Amino acid sequence: MSSQAMPRPGTSGPIDGRHARSIATRDKIVTALLRLVREGDVSPSAARVAESAGVGLRTVFRHFDEMDTLYREMSSAIEAQVMPVVLKPYEASDWRGRLREMTDRRAAIYETIMPYRVSASIKRFSSQFLMQNYQRNLQLERTSLVAVLPQTILDDAPVVSALEATLSFQCWRRLRHDQALTVDEARAVIGTLLDALLARIDAA
Repeated sequence: MSSQAMPRPGTSGPIDGRHARSIATRDKIVTALLRLVREGDVSPSAARVAESAGVGLRTVFRHFDEMDTLYREMSSAIEAQVMPVVLKPYEASDWRGRLREMTDRRAAIYETIMPYRVSASIKRFSSQFLMQNYQRNLQLERTSLVAVLPQTILDDAPVVSALEATLSFQCWRRLRHDQALTVDEARAVIGTLLDALLARIDAA
């Protein structure tokens, strides 16, 4: 079979064998980074990534001139995995039901992305991209919450901030890491906090 037989998806023409191998190597490096972080190495070195990917250190830097570029690829891969869940239409017709759906979704999403978010948090103070990505994630959490709340709730700024904190990644990380709760225990805590806030809203 010719090395130029197959076009890459999203391109109009074939790619040669060298380009195909380059793409495959790049994917191996990104996969290695994701695997290392998922397995608990939240700040892997370029040398560790190279070893895990089965390539030379020079190869890592040839494809990614700095670790920040590699973290961009990691962020893109994670975003592609979770955004379909984030954007999935809600089944509930009322805001309270949607809020509870959001709570369940975020628990699942946070559990999936937690090692990668923790890894990025370690490096974000020395990386403009990771800091911007951190801020973007915070904004996404807030805008998706605001989208399901009625104006009467949005007018109560302390309640909105309390809901935002309750449903935040930081809250989930604290429960799962700092307090060492199980997933079910963390879900129960979030549910308790949400129930208390809804009771306050109803009482008002």
